[in-house]
Amino acid sequence: MHKYLIWTLPVLFLVGCLTVPSSSERLETADRLARENGFTRTLIRTEPFLLTVYEKIREPGRPLRVYIEGDGYAFVTRSRVSWDPTPRDPLAFKLAALDPSPNIVYLARPCQYTSHEKDAACDFPFWTNARFSEEVICSMNAAVDSVVRKVQASGAELVGYSGGGAVAVLVAARRADVRSIRTVAGNLDPEGVNQYHGVSPLDGSLDPLEVAGAVKNIPQIHFTGGADEVVPFLAVNNWSKSSGPGACLRTVSVRGADHGRGWVEAWPELLGEPLPSC
Repeated sequence: MHKYLIWTLPVLFLVGCLTVPSSSERLETADRLARENGFTRTLIRTEPFLLTVYEKIREPGRPLRVYIEGDGYAFVTRSRVSWDPTPRDPLAFKLAALDPSPNIVYLARPCQYTSHEKDAACDFPFWTNARFSEEVICSMNAAVDSVVRKVQASGAELVGYSGGGAVAVLVAARRADVRSIRTVAGNLDPEGVNQYHGVSPLDGSLDPLEVAGAVKNIPQIHFTGGADEVVPFLAVNNWSKSSGPGACLRTVSVRGADHGRGWVEAWPELLGEPLPSC
């Protein structure tokens, strides 16, 4: 068995017996959410991925808030990788839909909502052991570049859910225009989380902890679920330690929230949580 086939075992117990919507049904779920909330779907060609983006731009020239999706439906069973990592429940998009900010983009991860026929670069490692690889982060950063230029945004505000939290900080470390970072159940220490669950490391991925010092001066707030057994508090705790003394960050534990539940209900209030003033 390849190492990357087993890292998310703790999640599989939650989904293994559920009926999984088809790829077209998952796309329709996102499209329906977009229609109901004024978003438009588009595709952005990067190297090497074709990325799916939903955007709602009302005031070009003002800051752009970018929501980054989690790891999605990466595994079918304990040893079987999904053909399509498109999330069954697009939590980051649901959070984006609740955000009253004037310029919002929901950025899907590589190969989510994008068929293999349209994107020849899609391959299993990019939603398993290489989910935070150089190729992935470079592609996601290029997509942010594209939208920032398109709307002439005065800055970028990044929001990452689950594995999208790792992507958010890795992207932020490459940019000079990031005004803030928010993570929701963010996997800011994939190796620590894997060790906690006793599963294999993500060979082929970058380590978010290595950029903690590089983004320490960006105002950031990290929300953790009080009942989250998938990404435990140790992830944000290790991130805080790696950021060092004087880092411009806050952590907020959300009582009753687990890895997927409780966030939509709490999000309007959590958006009001002040970023640290540094």
